[in-house]
This record gives sequence, C-alpha cells and structure tokens, in this order.
Amino acid sequence: MTLWGGRFSDPPSEAVWRFTVDDSDRRLLADDVAGSIAHVTMLGSVGLLTPDEADVLRGGLEQVAAEAAAGSFAWGPADEDVHTAVERRLGELCGPLAGKLHTGRSRNDQVSLDLRLYLRRAAVLRIEGLRRMVGVLAAKAEEVGDVVVASYTHLQQAQSIPLAHHLLAYAWMLLRDAERFVDAVGRIAVSPLGAGASAGSSLPLDPEVVARELDLPAVFENSLDAVASRDFVAEYTFCAAQAMAHLSRFAEELVLWATVEFGWVEMADAHTTGSSALPHKKNPDVAELVRGRAGAVAGDVVTLLAIQKGLPLSYNRDLQEDKRAVFHADDVLAGALEALAEMVAGTRFDPPPPTPAVAALDLAEALVGRGVPFRQAHEAVGRLVAQVAADGRTLADVTTEELTAAHGEFTAGDVALLDASRSPEARATRGGGSMASVESQLAALRDRMDRTEHPV
Repeated sequence: MTLWGGRFSDPPSEAVWRFTVDDSDRRLLADDVAGSIAHVTMLGSVGLLTPDEADVLRGGLEQVAAEAAAGSFAWGPADEDVHTAVERRLGELCGPLAGKLHTGRSRNDQVSLDLRLYLRRAAVLRIEGLRRMVGVLAAKAEEVGDVVVASYTHLQQAQSIPLAHHLLAYAWMLLRDAERFVDAVGRIAVSPLGAGASAGSSLPLDPEVVARELDLPAVFENSLDAVASRDFVAEYTFCAAQAMAHLSRFAEELVLWATVEFGWVEMADAHTTGSSALPHKKNPDVAELVRGRAGAVAGDVVTLLAIQKGLPLSYNRDLQEDKRAVFHADDVLAGALEALAEMVAGTRFDPPPPTPAVAALDLAEALVGRGVPFRQAHEAVGRLVAQVAADGRTLADVTTEELTAAHGEFTAGDVALLDASRSPEARATRGGGSMASVESQLAALRDRMDRTEHPV
C-alpha cells in the first residue's frame, strides 16, 4: 500500500521498492499515532470531520496505540512507511472513513512532527541517563575520599590532586551534556503540522489545536522551513556526539588505569571480559567499545550536515536518511550510559601515590610568595630537579641543605612541601584540586542537577 498511487499506472518495481523503503521509521509508530489523534481532534474542531467521524477515527487510532504499546501491531510487507502502516491498519478498523485521516496533511509535515515527538521523548531518557552517570561519578568521588593522585598534562605527571577532583571533572562535562539536551528540546518541541506538503492548505486548519493536544509550546512560522529543516535532528545528534566524546575520554582513562602499568583500578568481573587465548586477561571491553563507538556517532553528525547542505527548498527524499543517523546516535549513547555507569559503580579505585616531582610547582610558588619573580623561581627549582635526577634520586630525597642551596629564599620548613600527598591542602583557587574544592563541587553539582529541569 502506498499513499500516492492515483497518478501511476504501474506500481514501483521491486528494485525501486527495495531501494526507497526504509523500515527504520517503525520506531516512530507511537509518535505517528499520537500526532494522528491530535490531527483528528483538530479536524473535528474546525468542522472538517463530524463529531461522530472524529470519535470513530479517534477510537480506531487509540486501538492502534494500544497495539503499539503491547508490541502486537502487525506490520505488512506492503507498508511503505510508518504513516502508511497506520492508515492501512486504521482502514481495517474503521473502513473507508480512514481515508479522511490524511485531510490537510502531508507525509512531509507528518514525518517532521513524528521525529520531533520522538526526540522530545528520547531526550528525557538521555537526560536521565546523563544525570545518573553524574550521580555515579559524584558517589565514587565521595567513596575515594581524600586519596591523592597525579594530575597529568601531556600524559606526564603534573600536580597532585584528590582523585575525586579528577572524577568530578567528568561529572561537570556530563552535566553540561544533560543541559545541552534540555536546551535542544526547546527547539525540537515545535509543531510543524499544518505546513502540508510545502505551502500549507486552503482548508481551515488550526495548527494551534494540534500543538495544544501534543503539549508542544510552539508552532511553525514558515511552512517551507517546517517541512524542509532538519537542524533540530542534527542538533540532537550533536548533543549525543558531544556526550559520547566525553564518555570516550573517560573510557580511555579507564582503559589506561586498568593496565598493570597504571594500576589505578580493579573492575568487577561482571563488567569485564576475558581472552580466548590468554587465561590471565581481564579486559575493560565496555570502556573500549564506548571509545570505539564514539567515532561513529561523530560521523552521524557529519552525515546529517551533509544531507542538508545541498538541498533546495522544500522537502526532498534525501531527508529520509536523517532517521538512521539520529537513531543510531541515540541508541549508542543510551547503551554507553547504561553500561559505563554500571562499570564505574562496580570499580574499586586504589591508585599509587604520585611521584615526588609533582611538588615542583609548590616549591616555586613558595619562592614567589616571598617576592621572587616566577621565572627565577622556575629556573631554581628546575635546576634542583635536574640535579637530583642526575643522582638517581627524587625530590623526596632532597635535604634542607640542598634546598637552601638551590635558592637563598628557601627555608628549612620548605622541606615539608616535598610531600606530594599534602600538596592539595594548600590549594586556594576556586575550582582547584583541593579537598575543600571537592566538597564545594559536590554541593554545587547536586544543586545544579536539582535545577536541571526536564524538557517540555
């Protein structure tokens, strides 16, 4: 069954049918039915359907909605798309009256509405998943307490910080990702129904009724824009891609931390896999797959931009390809959030202490605090580091005499600065790597999570 056969004397060839039909839109079934019920209500309100006709069609659509919810909706081999399937099933339930369902509507504005409804629903779930991941990281930060590790720049140990500070960096990234989805939904939740094929209708349609029925806060302003634009799909996919990029960065660190060389974490057996050849292996496959799949989601953004970039107004069949890209991105993010949150929650952190060299900046800043120009302080401490390294020692082995010889402003008490585990205690800057900062961040995170409202 197609919705456009009247003009044609022959049906599509098998090759054309196989190439043009895409069943990925079947997941829009519930949204298509919801949009159709709102459309019927509008048609009844403006007199294009009698009250009895509207009741019959609404009842049929509610039956289709029940079948969709129960997973019992039967797809037919001749269903060209979800819209065709719904109208075909409605015809089985309501007879010829089902032919009035499409009054004042085109698949062009219909599919845009379906996608907007779907993405609004999906966004709520992704926001919940991201908030859950933030909660896992916050809980793990509390669990590790005041354990001190090295921070890294260029993958070289830089300064000592609480491990909790490192974990909370990812919590902040993911909270922003959740907020991005909230912001995006404000632009997604716009009703395009009433735009028709491209330029609206001569029938007395009332798009505001549809928007109210679907709890959409806005209605399209330009019919061409309503049916031809997919920036809302690209934006949603970018939100997913950025979240995956953050998860991928964290996953990469988990992979590193799980190595013998780092030895920071022990992952639960239930969240790791083994090797078919090496009996001793315990592989962080979840993290590796998150890292690997992030690239494909980034590719989905490029796909959607490429689809849009050369299209004249208004609707073109190229836009059919948007669904595969956004659904893939959404599915990957959903799975990554679920699996990675479970893995992190079950991971035990027991990192080694940082090397003594991470106290070097503390020494330099002690001199700066006594009026020594930073460049002079940097050079003096650098020479000291080079000296002990040449002797096969570390900064932890430096004596008071060596320290005061390195620069006249050093005092005997500065030897205490060489204890890297105590370095975070002196951090005073906002958001810096101190336990006071960690406690402040945890409170701020929870407050901001409470204020991250669900989208419309």
